[in-house]
Amino acid sequence: MDNYTIADNFALLAKLMDIHGDNSFKAKSFANAAFQIEKLTVPLQETPHEAIFKIKGIGESTGKSVIEMLQTGRFSLLEEYLQKTPPGILEMLRIKGLGPKKIATIWKELEIESLGELLYACNENRLLLFKGFGQKTQDSIKQSIEFFLSNRERFLYAEVAPFAAELETLLGKIFHPAPVAITGNFRRQQPVIDELEVVIGMLVDEVAARLKSIEGMEQLGNTDDSVLVQYREHVKVKAYGVAPALFANKLFVTTGTEAFLEQFTAHTGRSADGNAVSEEAIFKDAGLAFIPPCLREGNGEVALAAKNALPKLIQVNDIKGIIHSHSQWSDGLQSLEEMAKAARDQGFEYLVISDHSRSAFYANGLQPERIIAQHEQIGQLNRELAPFRIFKSIEADILNDGNLDYPDDILRSFDLVIASVHSNLKMPEEKAMARLLKAISNPYTTILGHMTGRLLLSRNGYPVNHEQVIEACVANDVVIELNAHPRRLDIDWSWISYALKKGALISIDPDAHATDGYLDIHYGTLAAQKGGLTADKNLSSFSRQEMETFLEQRRKKKGI
Repeated sequence: MDNYTIADNFALLAKLMDIHGDNSFKAKSFANAAFQIEKLTVPLQETPHEAIFKIKGIGESTGKSVIEMLQTGRFSLLEEYLQKTPPGILEMLRIKGLGPKKIATIWKELEIESLGELLYACNENRLLLFKGFGQKTQDSIKQSIEFFLSNRERFLYAEVAPFAAELETLLGKIFHPAPVAITGNFRRQQPVIDELEVVIGMLVDEVAARLKSIEGMEQLGNTDDSVLVQYREHVKVKAYGVAPALFANKLFVTTGTEAFLEQFTAHTGRSADGNAVSEEAIFKDAGLAFIPPCLREGNGEVALAAKNALPKLIQVNDIKGIIHSHSQWSDGLQSLEEMAKAARDQGFEYLVISDHSRSAFYANGLQPERIIAQHEQIGQLNRELAPFRIFKSIEADILNDGNLDYPDDILRSFDLVIASVHSNLKMPEEKAMARLLKAISNPYTTILGHMTGRLLLSRNGYPVNHEQVIEACVANDVVIELNAHPRRLDIDWSWISYALKKGALISIDPDAHATDGYLDIHYGTLAAQKGGLTADKNLSSFSRQEMETFLEQRRKKKGI
């Protein structure tokens, strides 16, 4: 083991000790030893053991550690700290602007253990509430994380979307007049993308040759009908090359999952027509209604198409109001007035303002007296902005025992309540279910927020029995949120069909912490389409008057 490795081990240990809040004197001694060892001109491997203790900055403890590393190639004390430190915390040390003290705050105060969670917290302005984190610091950390994450292998749909549009346009020009179309997981609107796939109506050898001419396009490999390349953004691209006459068939085959293609073949008794002029012609020839790409998962959509019973999928313009948003009253970036006027100006009929409740101290949650003040402002703004309306809401924390964050007399003051879990996320299914089911049974719970608490590519959700949660929501007239933030998309689209079958009402909500967060309803709608959601089964598609009637009827039914 060379000097630099030993010094790096000491430096890392010192940072981990600071993060864990352990003996600061010891941490400084290891940091100082790292600094001194880096300056040595003689390898420690060639230094007699007794002489190591005479080196400036090396004491009894650090000297023994050096000898341990030289003799065994291991550093047991560092290994102990690594074992009790989440991997995501170690990754944070690689982010510019994050030292041990800031990381300790992030971990201990915000309970954040991964870069993805931290990025989400930056988007919610959580860091601004802590000493040492200003707007510039938060923006810098956010940019550093985004750059770091751009080198990974998997991406959120929302991260890939701008690049996919740009790539399709670029390839359309380069291969003109040959047809070009994005296919695969992206075309099916999967929330997580491993690689972009594109079909080009040109033989694969010519496709490979033309791709080589694009500056910055790196070819990684090829098969009989495709070329794998990497072009900017670190996203891998698989380009399929086919004769123009086979373009529609290739697009069809590469879009659907294996299960979908099997069901299609079982229905028709044969595979798709290889010379079809379009996908529409393929479905027509099979006696099926056209199945939108997002549904081609093999979940029974072929049988529905055969009966002409496919759902009329919800569209972004079906959303009439913004439900679930945060303002400067808690952890939002903009004022309540700005959030409301932006919603109105974007054509929405209402805004459900749902700032955090008091237990969310990290998000400047509202104490009772601040709720009264906010409601007064809402009343004033509603008089000014009518017929646009702000509904009084709260994102009430579901506490550890399943109770909501306020007593009934406070909950009664809201038009609707979104109940969400934000703390103690590391719990077994039994505990998670107990919390959720008790919160769902609370008569004031109107919407169950982000059911599993997951953050895609960053944090697994706590385990839940989806069937039981959905059935409890239906039984208690609780709406199930589809949190539209592209890092959440929770409830997962794969459970929407079950929820609809049981009679649940879904709500596509942006969980916006700034006015530009309203745009996330686009990603929520894409996920909802995969689950077969229709506008009439989506709460945020209700008009203002329909929302008022819905809430009034629910109150009467609940007797609250």
